[in-house]
Amino acid sequence: MPLAPTLTPRTNASRPRPRVGRDFVAALARAIVEGRYPEGSTLPREQDLCGEFSISRTVVREALKTLESKGVVRSRARAGTLVRSRAEWNLLDADLLDWMGDAVVDAELLAAVLEARRAVEPFAAELAAARASLAEIAALHAAWEAMRDAEPHDDDAFTAADAEFHRILLRASGNRVFVQLSGVIDAALTRALDRANRSVESHLHTVEVHGRLVEALRMRDAPAARRASEEMLDTAARDLRRLA
Repeated sequence: MPLAPTLTPRTNASRPRPRVGRDFVAALARAIVEGRYPEGSTLPREQDLCGEFSISRTVVREALKTLESKGVVRSRARAGTLVRSRAEWNLLDADLLDWMGDAVVDAELLAAVLEARRAVEPFAAELAAARASLAEIAALHAAWEAMRDAEPHDDDAFTAADAEFHRILLRASGNRVFVQLSGVIDAALTRALDRANRSVESHLHTVEVHGRLVEALRMRDAPAARRASEEMLDTAARDLRRLA
C-alpha cells in the first residue's frame, strides 16, 4: 500500500494536499508519528485544520474520532485534542500499521511480536497435531506449497503464503482464544514476516522447516510439531538480529 499523503498546508503548492476522509486521517496519523505533533502536544483547532487543508469540519471530526478509537489522541473538553504517548497507541491495528509504516514497525515492535509468537505457536503446533482436521492439514499443506512455489525474490507472494500458514496453524489448534489472537496480531505478524523474509537471500530453509511442521501434523507427532515451530521462531530471531 502507498505511504500516506504528506500533511502540508494550503500555502505549499509544491506538495499535494490530502484528499478528504481516509486520506486526511492517514496524513494526520503520519504527521503525528513523524513528530510534527509530538506526544503530549495539542493538535491545531478543528477550524484551523479545516482552513489549512480546505476540508470540512465533519471530515476533521471523523478523522479525530478515528485516531481516538485507535489510542493515538484524546479529546478533552475545552482543552483540545492531545496526542497520547506511543505506548498507548494500538500498534496492532492494521490501519495504523498501513498509515505509519516503518515509523512504528521498529525493532522493539518486531521483538514484541516474536515474544508473543514464542508464547503461543509451539503449544498451538502441539495442539494441532492432536486436533487438526484433515481439511486443516490440507490447507496448511497448500499454504506451504504456495511458499515453496513462490517465484525467487517475490517476497510479497512468499510473505502472503507464510502469513496464511500461521493463520491456519492457530485455527488448527482448536483453541478459540488462539484463533481470536490470530486476528488481533495478524497485521503486525504479517509485517514481521515480511521484514524477516526480505532480510534473507533464499527462503529454502524457511520452506524446509514449515514442511517439517506439516509432516509432523500428518503423523500426529506433537513433539516434532513443537520442535519445528521452535526452529521457525529461532530462525525469526536470527533474522531479527540481522535486521537490527
